Amino acid sequence: MMTSKEIRESFKDFFANRGHQIVPSAPMVIKDDPTLMFTNAGMNQFKNIILGNDAIKYPRIADSQKCLRVSGKHNDLEEVGRDTYHHTMFEMLGNWSFGDYFKKEAIEYAWEFLAEVLKLDKNRLYVTVFEGSPAENLERDDEAAGYWAKYLPENRIINGNKHDNFWEMGDTGPCGPCSEIHIDIRPESERQRVDGLSLVNQSHPQVIEIWNLVFMQYNRKADGSLEPLPNRVIDTGMGFERLCMAMQGKTSNYDTDVFTPIIKEIEKITGEKYAV
Repeated sequence: MMTSKEIRESFKDFFANRGHQIVPSAPMVIKDDPTLMFTNAGMNQFKNIILGNDAIKYPRIADSQKCLRVSGKHNDLEEVGRDTYHHTMFEMLGNWSFGDYFKKEAIEYAWEFLAEVLKLDKNRLYVTVFEGSPAENLERDDEAAGYWAKYLPENRIINGNKHDNFWEMGDTGPCGPCSEIHIDIRPESERQRVDGLSLVNQSHPQVIEIWNLVFMQYNRKADGSLEPLPNRVIDTGMGFERLCMAMQGKTSNYDTDVFTPIIKEIEKITGEKYAV
């Protein structure tokens, strides 16, 4: 079984070997962006590069970013303590391309890492693609669906609505359609009884999103309109704790080695046993 540290390093090594500069996690408290109080996604530190305000130093980047989601558009605070896979602070593994590769390579890299390097069960993976939005003249992401068809049968490539499959950092700023990768970690007996397809994006604690591949193409302006970005950008984010859960055969993030050493130390201090 891979440890959480080994999983994190495996991700960084994979992308370093594919020409990505590995950068450190940015501070969680944001100093120079009036639209955000806390870092809520890996792309926050690259916002000015995405908008074309800063020069592209590295066209390919990867990292593990510490994120805090307690306010604003991406707010997980109400979920924490109620389920097994949301946290106030969490790590997000991510890879970026600034005007370099786009959908095809991003999908190939994601599949190769999950299915070939980590050897997650391919039959337990599902993906979603943006179904389109007539109100904004946005069509279904047939391009992404076509690339996924190389790896998955058509019935495991699922249309997703604007809420789930059009990623926006906030009310304004970089945005675009996305493809989520979901994994079904239920016991085989349960999978035989209920098709995982019916549980994707239904808040099932063991059929969960682990990686979101965002294809940033637009900038959302204050009036709500969309304008093309100077360079198309790949921005991916994978829940590190969720990946560890899947890799370590657990059904709760809190049962992985990300949390168990902390929980055991609390047990020593308090004299109380941890129980679900």
